[in-house]
Amino acid sequence: MLLAIETSSSVGSIALCDGAVLRAQRTFSHGLQNAARVLPLIDEVCREQGITAKDITDVAVSIGPGSFTGLRIGVTLAKTLAFATGAKLLAVPTLPVIASNAPADAQWVMPILDAKRDQVYAGLYRRAGHALDEIEPPQLVHLPDLLARVPRPVVILGEGVKYHQQHLIGAVEKEIRIAAEELWWPKAATVAHLALQLREQGAYADPFKLTPLYIRKPEAQERMEMGLLQHLQ
Repeated sequence: MLLAIETSSSVGSIALCDGAVLRAQRTFSHGLQNAARVLPLIDEVCREQGITAKDITDVAVSIGPGSFTGLRIGVTLAKTLAFATGAKLLAVPTLPVIASNAPADAQWVMPILDAKRDQVYAGLYRRAGHALDEIEPPQLVHLPDLLARVPRPVVILGEGVKYHQQHLIGAVEKEIRIAAEELWWPKAATVAHLALQLREQGAYADPFKLTPLYIRKPEAQERMEMGLLQHLQ
């Protein structure tokens, strides 16, 4: 029995799988005001499915990049559940989860998330049968620089689309296809699917060492370090 947690974006979700079979999935709006609802929601789903925490053998969590607050909530919750239940922990990067939403006819897929300062978190994936091969790993980059080198035609999806539309003007003419908005958000069911592949490889995460994949330091930390540097100068 595998529990998957996705809290990296503005739409969070949890999923419960029995082997490869999806038993239940619930979504919730993201934000600190809803963070306290995640654990009760997990309890509700387990009760509906007639299981207890002892039945959960694996906990999978989307580790980023994404919302700093959301990632902290999700990873902390997953680690706490692993410690409390003895379940094994599986860490799933967020961008492949989003890329998996791409239409089946997409050969090249580029998920993007807003990273502020006119930058995006992005990755590049290539369709290989029913799977997506990672060509470029999650990175912090200016979207025009990335668009200048990615193969065409490419499908772009993710919440970053709405924040960087100025760089996507005339997308069709540039052989860039923007996926439908309902495909932009990562889903816990996909986190579970990718986690099962990790489980088959024995690629478990250490709950004592697991941290979110931020890529960029939190803004508050960057400001503090910049202030310290200026003070030393």
